[in-house]
Amino acid sequence: MGKIIALANQKGGVGKTTTTINLAASLAVLEQKVLVIDADPQANATSGFGFDLKTIKTSIYECIVDEIDIKKIILHTDIANLDLIPSHIDLVGAEIEMLNLPNREKVLKHTIQNLKEEYDFILIDCSPSLGLITVNALTAADSVIIPVQCEYFALEGLGKLLNTIKIIQNRLNPELEIEGFLLTMFDSRLNLSNQVYEEVKRHFQDMVFDTVIQRNVKLSEAPSFGKPVVLYDASSRGAINHMNLAREILQRNGLTSMRQEEKLNKTN
Repeated sequence: MGKIIALANQKGGVGKTTTTINLAASLAVLEQKVLVIDADPQANATSGFGFDLKTIKTSIYECIVDEIDIKKIILHTDIANLDLIPSHIDLVGAEIEMLNLPNREKVLKHTIQNLKEEYDFILIDCSPSLGLITVNALTAADSVIIPVQCEYFALEGLGKLLNTIKIIQNRLNPELEIEGFLLTMFDSRLNLSNQVYEEVKRHFQDMVFDTVIQRNVKLSEAPSFGKPVVLYDASSRGAINHMNLAREILQRNGLTSMRQEEKLNKTN
C-alpha cells in the first residue's frame, strides 16, 4: 500500500513544484514506484516533466468533474518507475463545479483511491492557495510536506496553513500527518537564510527535515528543458539535495534498504 504525500503552502514561489518533480525523480531512481498528481491549474509539474500542455487532452480535471477513470490518463515520464497525472488550466473551474457535489472535499480521495496499491509513493503538487482542490489533496493524503523558502516572509501565512491542516484532521482526515517542513532556496552565504533556518527549527524542531534545498542554477534551469535535475545534471547540488531528501523520507518511513544506501552513497 503506497503513501500519498501532498506538497502544500498557499504562499507562491516557495518551491512546491520544484520539490515535487525532483523528489519524485529521486525516489524513482531509488527504485520506488512513484506517481505525481499535478493538482495545480498552472500545470508546471506537467511541463516540468517535458509534456507539451497543448497536447494534453485529458487531465485530472476530467477525472474530478466527469469521473473519467484516472488509470486511463496516466503518462509515463523519461524516468523508469515515475508516472504522471497531468493538469490543465481547466482545473481553475473545477472548484466551482464541485460546489454542489456531495462530499465535495473527498472527490479527489475517491478518484485516486485505487492507485495506492500500484505505487510506493503518490505525490500531489498543490496550487498556491487553500481552496477546495488543496483541501481535497489534504483530505486524500496520508501526510503533507510544507516547503518554506529561506526568505524574509518565510513564516508568513504558515499559521493559516497549519490551522487548515488542523481543521482537516478534525473533520475530514484524522490520519493526516505533517511529513515535515522543508527549507528551500537556502543560501549559506546569506545571514537571512541562516536566520530563517534557525527560526523554523526553533518553531518546529524535529518536524523540520535535516535536508535543506540550496539555491542552485542547474535546479532552476532544469524545468526549461522539461527534465528533473537528476536527468539534467546528476552531479549538481540541486540533484544531490533532492536525493538526500528522498533518502531521509525513506528512512523516516522505514523503507531504506542496503542497496539503496549504497546507491545514495555513490550519488553523493
